[in-house]
Amino acid sequence: MSPKQHRGEVTSDLLLDAALRVYADAGEQGLTVSAVTRASGVSLGSLYHHFGSIDGLVNALLTRWLGRLLGELADAVGNSHDARTGVRALVRAYLGFVQAHPDVSRLLHSSRADQVGMEQGRELRDVQEARMPPLTSWVLRHVERGEIAPLSPALLESLLLGPVVGVSRRWLTLGDVDLDEAARILPERIWRSISADGA
Repeated sequence: MSPKQHRGEVTSDLLLDAALRVYADAGEQGLTVSAVTRASGVSLGSLYHHFGSIDGLVNALLTRWLGRLLGELADAVGNSHDARTGVRALVRAYLGFVQAHPDVSRLLHSSRADQVGMEQGRELRDVQEARMPPLTSWVLRHVERGEIAPLSPALLESLLLGPVVGVSRRWLTLGDVDLDEAARILPERIWRSISADGA
């Protein structure tokens, strides 16, 4: 990596880290170009050079952390012996990530993320799908073994992650859900919804 590339990477990281701090401190409304440039010490021109806009910066931040979350989920199921223990590992990994990174998780589950996702949905979906193969291949392997019901990939993803995402959003916004209790209860409920024999 050339010195120029290294400086560019450092600048990008400064902006991304500052954007997350601003979001944590001031919420969605406070996530503005001026707030991020102030917090990072990086010029307005550099922000536009690296990300094009505040939405481009938020998109990059979402992409970075979505990649980390998906990586942790893939590692969790990759170490499981069967589909049932994989579901348990996936739920615990997701909820553990949310607990360990509440500010990031708030952003990943925010209306801002939904807005960016709708405006740049194809790009974000492509990034997500590029990181999904380990999870997808894990699911397909267990479908072939007859452990997981042969449902469409979209439906299986919804059944696997939908309840976990819902509980996470509730914990992040209302705080009236016990994530440890959810980590105990959800895996078995999810398993029943995707199990090939329904048990």
